[in-house]
Amino acid sequence: MGGLAKGLSVIETFTAERPRQSIAEVSAASGLDRATARRCLLTLAHLGYADYDGKFFTLTPRVLRLGTACLAAMPLPQMVQPWLDRLSEELGESSSVSVLDEDEIVYVARAAQRKVMSIALMPGSRLPAYCTSMGRVLLAALPEAEALRRLRLRPLVARTPLTLTDPDAVMAELKGARERGYAVIDQEVELGLRSIAVPLLNARGVAVAALNLGLPALAGDVETLSARYLPALVRVQGEIRKILR
Repeated sequence: MGGLAKGLSVIETFTAERPRQSIAEVSAASGLDRATARRCLLTLAHLGYADYDGKFFTLTPRVLRLGTACLAAMPLPQMVQPWLDRLSEELGESSSVSVLDEDEIVYVARAAQRKVMSIALMPGSRLPAYCTSMGRVLLAALPEAEALRRLRLRPLVARTPLTLTDPDAVMAELKGARERGYAVIDQEVELGLRSIAVPLLNARGVAVAALNLGLPALAGDVETLSARYLPALVRVQGEIRKILR
């Protein structure tokens, strides 16, 4: 099954920031040697999961079959979508639910009122956990040693001048989020974007996902954001907890 593992690692190198890659770029991102990366990429192209123009590879929509099957098998997106729709309609802001996958968050449900990021977010989209509000409340729910391990999986990149890139500084933010029960991000993912998130807990009190609101920075400062939007998030958090097992 080593070949399958290598093929999956190649697929995972394609991101919103790297949609087109050469063999050398995939080799560097995956840690595979160039010959192995080339074989994996050509196999993906042969099977219809990638396009190749002679220099660069891009994934095709066929890859969505893999993720769509996973999302369809998860009850969480269907369970939370009605709450997201009502919350976004009530507040006039976009809301999302995500789960934690190692050091990234994966969007599983979303209700968009207006575009607040330069990239399009949808179920299956991924963002780093260290600089997102949902990522921080989910990392905060882990044992500290495990949260630190995930923060050290790869370098923390400064996406904006405000992004925290020191693991110790992020750990301090996680401590605050754990004590408050929510996290607020001030333009660390993208300039002009603030967000606030709470964990979604099951009946046993285990954080299984996170719920957030994404807002333009012009909507108010961090203190105003918490006072204005946290009560609605906490209300929905309590309602969803009643149905999560």
